[in-house]
Amino acid sequence: MPRRLTDAGTLAAYRLGWGAVRRMPEGLAYRAFDGLADLTVARGGARALRANYARVRPDLAGDELDALTRAGMRAYLRYYCEAFRLPELGPEELAARVRPEGDGPVREVLDAGGSLVCFLGHLGNWDLAGAWASVHLAPVTTVAERLEPEEVFEEFLAFREGLGMTILPLTGGPAVFPALREAARRPGLIPLLADRDLTHHGVTVDLCGRPARMAPGPAALALAERRPLVPVSIRHERRGRGWGIVITFHPAVAVPSTGATREKVLAMTQQCADALGAAVRSHPADWHMLQRVFLEDLDEERLARAGVGR
Repeated sequence: MPRRLTDAGTLAAYRLGWGAVRRMPEGLAYRAFDGLADLTVARGGARALRANYARVRPDLAGDELDALTRAGMRAYLRYYCEAFRLPELGPEELAARVRPEGDGPVREVLDAGGSLVCFLGHLGNWDLAGAWASVHLAPVTTVAERLEPEEVFEEFLAFREGLGMTILPLTGGPAVFPALREAARRPGLIPLLADRDLTHHGVTVDLCGRPARMAPGPAALALAERRPLVPVSIRHERRGRGWGIVITFHPAVAVPSTGATREKVLAMTQQCADALGAAVRSHPADWHMLQRVFLEDLDEERLARAGVGR
């Protein structure tokens, strides 16, 4: 019964967001979500976010790290605020809110009838980026983590498909990798969030000078289908009284000429981690990663679960 009540409350909260937030004046909506972010931080609800910032910005401590954590939580909830309002945006409004950088080589591949695999981190607003790309760039196929409760996942699935994207559930459906390979054989973009390992088959890379676990899927897909692998970073920027995003398409990573497939995947993922790390260091508040990704933190979590040190 408690679990059912919690699930019902979560679903009601999401539906309230989709229904009410899109009808609010934009400035009021942003201020409301900023206030919620500040309250979350004040109540200790951003520990993992703060820990991640401490790893990538070891030069910060105390008040400076606290300020970055508040800014990061605001960016995280800004993502939801914008997501709830996305269905109201037409093509012209999408174009007005998105500024692409480095998209010339990407458009050349797409104009030639090819596809690209994009390595994304939890930066900026990837749903806004996907909606913009679906309208102004190319068809988008991506993967979504299955949320709980199931009703929330179904709502998000319908929401993203309503924005024009094709969504493949990570679990609970047909095998994802074969479906991604099929998508890679058609013109379009395949953006994949990969700065967190969800499958326990990840690879260890250097992220901002520290070992972290990332998903090998984008590199494995690009190798399997001989498609370009492009790191993509997204950041918010002020647009008048509101916000927009900048989508940066970094140069496609180099494919090693020698080595086993696993070695090539690791090398390509490391190149993506380098591009992501540079973006995180430049705009850390836009990296709203609220889960543990660094090996030091993952080891501490495993020890805590095992009861070691208690």
